[in-house]
Amino acid sequence: MERKDFIRSLGLAGFGLYSGLTGQAGTQIKREESYLSPLLIDKNGKVITTLKGWEDQRKVIESRWLGYLGYLKPNPNPPILRVIKEDNSEGLVRQLVEYEGEPGIIVQGYLIKPQNISKPLPGVVAMHSTSYRLSYIAGFEEGKPHAYGYNLARLGFVVFCPLCFLWWNNEDDHLFELQVKRFRERHPDSKGMARMLFDAMRAVDVLVSLKEVDKGRIGAMGHSLGAKEVLYLAAFDERVKAVVSNEGGIGIDFSNWDAPWYLDKDIHNFGHQHHEVLALVAPRPFLLIGGDYADGEKSRPYIEAVMPVYDLYGKKECLQLYNHGTGHDVTPEAEKRTYQWLKDHLV
Repeated sequence: MERKDFIRSLGLAGFGLYSGLTGQAGTQIKREESYLSPLLIDKNGKVITTLKGWEDQRKVIESRWLGYLGYLKPNPNPPILRVIKEDNSEGLVRQLVEYEGEPGIIVQGYLIKPQNISKPLPGVVAMHSTSYRLSYIAGFEEGKPHAYGYNLARLGFVVFCPLCFLWWNNEDDHLFELQVKRFRERHPDSKGMARMLFDAMRAVDVLVSLKEVDKGRIGAMGHSLGAKEVLYLAAFDERVKAVVSNEGGIGIDFSNWDAPWYLDKDIHNFGHQHHEVLALVAPRPFLLIGGDYADGEKSRPYIEAVMPVYDLYGKKECLQLYNHGTGHDVTPEAEKRTYQWLKDHLV
């Protein structure tokens, strides 16, 4: 199928800006008790009304969360890719590559790009989910609506799909805690999400190292596990200019954020919520997709809590919630909106 036919098949032609904060028709909106602290209040209890005031507050929030994570300093060395295998399909080049993550630690991912590139293209870090790992997101499994990486490359993006550290030399989901143990032997004061954030930022390093990529047009998307990763990536890496987070669970109590490979059980005593992390993304475009499982109508208070920060920038339209209300899995409409969001803000 040619690229123009593929775009038409997705229904993207003429697919305009869709309304944010939408739920499935007939869905009852349930508002939770208000427990999200206001973001635009400074340490002296004064209301923040200026961008300068917010930028000062932003630094406080950023420092607080990076301290909790046990942030890992980026690898200063540019990634050097070694191609392990390569195939060509439908006008694309798909390469399994390995590169250095932490100094001395070799990791893998799929790089997928159009064969013929005449000028730098926008790039996307596409993070796989727990159930649908690299074979799906890179397009090796037919009949699955989760080949995000492969399909984004067909739409004209250069895409990098890194393998989450939980599966390094490990095909068994039950060995996650062992992977975390190995990580903490090197970094005893760091949470699992610090590892994921480091790897996601390293994936951005991969994209910006390529001459085929426009360094000013980098996006990120992910579903489930990947949605959690892109929330943190967008918050702490300003090179990322547009984001789609699908069913990760924006609230700490919405999914298994307290697992040892994410934030650990300490998060329940931390005293802060994820609207603070989401606010760090402002004013960059962020689309939260839910299915009333990990995200959905219960996520709306988080969007509303962060909206005043986007409003300070005059960018309220850049923070949106779409809820299809049909569960955790990716729907065709959710997939379509993911592509459209990235096209609208990066192309």
